[in-house]
Amino acid sequence: MQADALLTQDELDFIQNMQHSPQLNLADSMSSLMVNGDRHIQSLLTRLVANEQVSLQAQFNNQQISFPLQLVEDEFHALHLQLGSPEIYEDGPMLRPWRLSLEQPSALLDAHDQQSGLWVREISFKGVLLEVRDLPTAPARFELRFAPDGISPIELHGVLGRRIGPDLAAYDLSQSPSEEIERLRDYILQAHPELHTQVSS
Repeated sequence: MQADALLTQDELDFIQNMQHSPQLNLADSMSSLMVNGDRHIQSLLTRLVANEQVSLQAQFNNQQISFPLQLVEDEFHALHLQLGSPEIYEDGPMLRPWRLSLEQPSALLDAHDQQSGLWVREISFKGVLLEVRDLPTAPARFELRFAPDGISPIELHGVLGRRIGPDLAAYDLSQSPSEEIERLRDYILQAHPELHTQVSS
């Protein structure tokens, strides 16, 4: 190898091994995965998705992951099934949405990107646990923006569910715009630690 080469032989070998990795090849084939079935089953599934809420469910450790199925029409007017953003639930005495616990609380921001005095400790697509700072009490409702780690702000509308001691309060997020809840689901899925460490290993 020439003295002024950009890569060492070890680096070249590593890149070539990555290109021929069976796991990478499997991931490529999964991105274009198609599900075929009997014509009658496809017709039934299409009718169900068009008229009812249908989802694909998976069990993962002590969690249930539910992918809603949606019917979409392409530019050729052909109908396709599409997976929506998943919902993650915790198994237990009561099935409840999985909450993402933030390592460092994240301030909810007002319309001018100023901290509101409400800080997110845990969040799910249904509700949020807030820490109240520099406010006399937890407000009955809020319309603020969630923007941890520099993500594009997600607009949330919260209604107070209950106060937990002097500085914590749980809020219901069902009044939030549906497109913002979809973005929140995507954020939670991306941040879910076990899915990324265990499914990929």
